[in-house]
Amino acid sequence: MLLGAGLGGFVDGILLHQILQWHHMLTERGYGLTVQTLADGLFHAATWLAVTVGLWWLWRRVRLRRPRPYSALAGPMLAGWGLFNLIEGIVDHHLLAVHHVRSGEHQLAWDLAFLGLGAVLLIAGWLLHRDAIRRDRVPPER
Repeated sequence: MLLGAGLGGFVDGILLHQILQWHHMLTERGYGLTVQTLADGLFHAATWLAVTVGLWWLWRRVRLRRPRPYSALAGPMLAGWGLFNLIEGIVDHHLLAVHHVRSGEHQLAWDLAFLGLGAVLLIAGWLLHRDAIRRDRVPPER
């Protein structure tokens, strides 16, 4: 899940902050571009750290255990991305109001869509992981 949360943070930062330029971490606070860029950089550093730790945990798990189905990796990654969206969306968009997905006339709709995507990713990841656990319990055919 940590790997998925970090990768989801990268998608958010790269797509929404840099490519589309819809917002920065502190857009609604009125800081200048220097502070905005610093905040985005710290956000990317945190997501990089999450990915690094997630990869290390994955490497350790693969070394210590037998391989598992693909869904055992994809499920928690999707769930982690969804959890990132839900936490970041609730905290940054609604509680702290430091930025919105896209400020302006329909900002609430964009913020709710972001939360909806997070919920879909979390549920899809949970279903994939549940399937992996079920398949892992079935003994292999000989």
